Amino acid sequence: MPKPVCVRCRLFFKPKKNGLTIEEGCPDGDEWAPYKLWHGDLWACRGCGAEIVIGFALHPLAEHYEPCYADMKARFAPAFRVDDC
Repeated sequence: MPKPVCVRCRLFFKPKKNGLTIEEGCPDGDEWAPYKLWHGDLWACRGCGAEIVIGFALHPLAEHYEPCYADMKARFAPAFRVDDC
C-alpha cells in the first residue's frame, strides 16, 4: 500500500512519530466529553509541513466507562483531543 500523498505539494508524507496518543471526544449536550484513547502514527509532509495521524489500532487503548481510563490518560498523555463525529 502506498504512503499518503500531500495534494498541495505532490510529495509522500513521511513518518514523524510512532505511537502518538490522541483522545476522541463525543458530544454531550452542548459540550464535548472524553470518549476513547487511541494510538496512531504521526506523518508529515516535508514540503508544507502538513501533518496527519493514521495507522490506528483496531481497538482503543481505553474507553471512558472503563475504570482504568483516567490512569491510561495520565500515563499516555494525549497530544490533543478530536472533537468531531
